[in-house]
Amino acid sequence: MASIDVTVCGAGIFGLSIAWTCATRGARVRVVDPFGAGSGSSGGTVGALAPHVPENWNPKKAFQLESLLMAEGFWHRVEAESGVSAGYARAGRLQPVPDEAGLALARNRGASARALWGDAATWEVIPAADAGAWAPVSPTGWLIRDTLSARLSPRRACAALVAALAVRGIGIDTDMPEHPGLLVWATGWQGLEALSKETGRAVGTGVKGQSVLLRHDVRTGPQIYACGLHIIPHEDGTVAIGSTSERAFDDPAGTDEQCDALLERAVAVLPVLHGAEEIERWAGVRPRARTRAPMLGRWPDRRDQFIANGGFKIGFGMAPKVAEVMADLVLEGRDGIPDGFRVEDSL
Repeated sequence: MASIDVTVCGAGIFGLSIAWTCATRGARVRVVDPFGAGSGSSGGTVGALAPHVPENWNPKKAFQLESLLMAEGFWHRVEAESGVSAGYARAGRLQPVPDEAGLALARNRGASARALWGDAATWEVIPAADAGAWAPVSPTGWLIRDTLSARLSPRRACAALVAALAVRGIGIDTDMPEHPGLLVWATGWQGLEALSKETGRAVGTGVKGQSVLLRHDVRTGPQIYACGLHIIPHEDGTVAIGSTSERAFDDPAGTDEQCDALLERAVAVLPVLHGAEEIERWAGVRPRARTRAPMLGRWPDRRDQFIANGGFKIGFGMAPKVAEVMADLVLEGRDGIPDGFRVEDSL
């Protein structure tokens, strides 16, 4: 067997994206995950790729903007090589405007979006009546529409990456190779908790999320964000609703009455979902670094080892840019990680 340049530990969205990007640059890559690809929170149902509000600009928002703009090319290349759809579409997003103060703020943000996003995307206020039946209830009769938001199917995206890697002869191994080369640890919330124990500091933890999947075909419609809910139409004629945020939990994969509450809130926000067939309830634990930003860079005091973790609610949206900067660092020694994202920022 040829020697290995990079071994990626963890086959969630960060690990698979980094492995793919390294492989496209000619590196000899292995991926190791004893539980298989997408077995953690990356195997969920929601898949919202949505930006932070265009104001109070900072490195995290700038990084996210770059990643969201990279996403279409990234996923189309993965799909072309793998022959598997990731369910990606930049279909935009609608949000209700709750009151007059919110309306003024939304319009101001339209101006800041023009300054910060340029011609890449728009943020505008539209009459709710212009959005048709697939529109959230809005107390003011107005909606925010942005064209930067996109969606994908988390499971299909992971499957597409796995298939694209397989085309290049890279599988998902269960055991660490004897000579792994450079090591990238993308091991999710368990990795954050292990690092916390090792360092004696609260580096990060897991936050459980539950979601519900319905049968309702509006596959070309925009995603909805209202009352803290993401409502995401997918290309297979389903709609995902999520997610809860649970700091305390006993069963990482268990669902409960909180899914009933998600459904009730979703129907109140979007009455067209009333009576839709429920297909699945899902739960998983997302990795939340102490800073809430991704945690990227060299593993302190470990030669030739790196960490890519802490995607929390923005992991899929951040993945293309995370993969790029980690490949730059691991393969070329170029450090383009922004302030606030470094491993040391969470220590």
